[in-house]
Amino acid sequence: MTQATQITSRREQILQALALMLEEDSGKRITIAALARQVGVSEAALYRHFPSKARMFEGLISFIEETLFERISRILEEVHEAVPRCGQILTLLLAFAEKNPGLSRLLEGDVLTGETARLRLRIHQLFERVETQLKQVLREAELRERRRTVLPVSATANLLIAVAEGRISQYVRSDFQRRPTEHWDDQWALLSAQLMREPLTQSA
Repeated sequence: MTQATQITSRREQILQALALMLEEDSGKRITIAALARQVGVSEAALYRHFPSKARMFEGLISFIEETLFERISRILEEVHEAVPRCGQILTLLLAFAEKNPGLSRLLEGDVLTGETARLRLRIHQLFERVETQLKQVLREAELRERRRTVLPVSATANLLIAVAEGRISQYVRSDFQRRPTEHWDDQWALLSAQLMREPLTQSA
């Protein structure tokens, strides 16, 4: 194993340990000392890989961004109708949070209380980016499918992302007992049935 590979492996080990602590120590503030004990190294060794705890959180946020948007790109390639596209994007977000409880605390934002504002901005921008993608999908529907949203596109996209954020917040508040995907199929069936309408036909 090369030195670069060893460094990457150790960085990943640290981030995995941090994610696990976020899951197991729900509601507690993560300290560098506790994280070092979890990894089995000294605090100085942690700082050789990450100059601060904020950088560790940024590493986890980068992982979330890369994972979600890579899969969203795949959805856009494979699914062509607007409503199923939106449904799969939201389901992806909820399922990712459910499978990664520690990371859901980052998405919900509670663990970032007292941390640098830059981290909270990153999470805000992540959800803004997903909302923007939903807007684009809904706008394309009128061109591709001759359908439009009942509410304005911006209001519709905001409603959808608010529902997803609410489900993730419930998950975190319940200490990961209330799963984000619970009842989701039925809820999405109700929501999706109300999203779109046929455009008015232009008179000849």
